[in-house]
Amino acid sequence: MSSFLTWLSTLPALAQVPVIIAAFVVLIGILIFFIEIAPRRGRIYTILRLAACVLIPLLILAALESYTIAIIAAGVLGLLFFWLDYRSSAGAGYLFQLFGFLAPAIVLLAIGLVVPTIQTTIQAFQNARGDGFVGLDNFIWIFTQPQAIRTVLNTIVWVLIAPVVSTIAGLAYAVFIDKSRGEKYFKILVFMPMAISFVGASIIWRFVYTARPADQEQIGLLNQIVVWFGGQPVTFLSADPWNTLALIVVLIWVQTGFAMVVLSAAIKGVPAEQMEAAELDGTNAWQRFINVTVPGIRSSLVVVLTTISIASLKVFDIVRTMTAGANNTSVIANEMYTQFKNFEQGRSAAFAVVLFLLVMPIVIYNARQIKKQREIR
Repeated sequence: MSSFLTWLSTLPALAQVPVIIAAFVVLIGILIFFIEIAPRRGRIYTILRLAACVLIPLLILAALESYTIAIIAAGVLGLLFFWLDYRSSAGAGYLFQLFGFLAPAIVLLAIGLVVPTIQTTIQAFQNARGDGFVGLDNFIWIFTQPQAIRTVLNTIVWVLIAPVVSTIAGLAYAVFIDKSRGEKYFKILVFMPMAISFVGASIIWRFVYTARPADQEQIGLLNQIVVWFGGQPVTFLSADPWNTLALIVVLIWVQTGFAMVVLSAAIKGVPAEQMEAAELDGTNAWQRFINVTVPGIRSSLVVVLTTISIASLKVFDIVRTMTAGANNTSVIANEMYTQFKNFEQGRSAAFAVVLFLLVMPIVIYNARQIKKQREIR
């Protein structure tokens, strides 16, 4: 592919246009072949399918300048796909037709997710320049350097505190303002931070936390309140370990609105008959909430917790904008960028792999919960 792009870049601008159009027409032709021609019956179509199974992967892999590997891989993969298609219970040509419909999505998924994941995983085992394998050295460095260990621990603290507090606060708002007179206005106020980007929210809270010398006028809201009560200005973003909690407050402030909206909708979906039956049984408000409301919104609670947990694991904007990771506030996503900026490609990729491994259990759990809900329905 790189050789094709290099050759294309050497052409004049006017000559590049017909080449790109021709490539696009060829791509459309391949898709039409998969969808319309390949599913047809007959010996000639079987031969065409076999040729396509071998030649198309060969052309794609050969464009990567690995001709020997391309021939071997194309033969193995092509024959395997042809055999699966020939043995398909839906008839020969079914997999070709299915692949033709799914090809655009598969290509986008491969370019945007699969290929970068493989490349990052390989780079995690390479040196800073990415031209030599160093085994597990990058991961050993992460879990032996005090600063790197603190970065991982900070990320774990984020994922333990932010989702729980945000969900509890959002649930409390949803319960207390449900069916109240000014419900929609209260919801707007709570949800409003969700309309602000993480960078914008970080700048707002950085002003809130700003500290000036005691003999100067305070511009930070919190320190102005502290001074009014006779205290001394506090550098919230420098006081370790409380500075990490100060950053977590920003994410909680933003995500509480999301939790409130989702849980409020779930609460309204709890059958009124169950609440009335529980009330007739003599239960108080707290008992109805614990025994009726919470079980009825369990799936929504799981969605909110897992969504905010993933956001907490990959948080970057807040840390980068407010402290840039100084004073022991760095997290994995920020450290990944820092290492990359310092030309430590291997360590940056290793941090990315660690982050990926931390996110995977949450994603798998969320997928299983969604599958269970579909089975129940």
